[in-house]
Amino acid sequence: MTLFDRIKTISKERGYSIAEVERKAGISANYMYQWKKRNPSPKALASVADVLNVSVDYLLGNTDNPEPSTSSDDLTKNQKLIAYSIDPDISDEERQAIINMVKEAMKFRRRL
Repeated sequence: MTLFDRIKTISKERGYSIAEVERKAGISANYMYQWKKRNPSPKALASVADVLNVSVDYLLGNTDNPEPSTSSDDLTKNQKLIAYSIDPDISDEERQAIINMVKEAMKFRRRL
């Protein structure tokens, strides 16, 4: 299932049209239709996930669990945007390496 297909399916389950999701997410009309051929911006993808109350990982097909995670160990929204902006199609190993780098960067930032 493609990103757009997942969004369309979950939108329908939530009682929203694609246009309503776009409006609520604050993105341009018909913008999500472009996601059939190209990757969305991380910010737009996160906004759509928030509107639909699902995780970005679910929209990307990285998990079949649509529920957003609530664990305190999770990355912040900005950290996730950084990781996904690099390449949404990375492997689990690569994603974990990025997560570790972001965590180390945050430790360094706190020392300043």
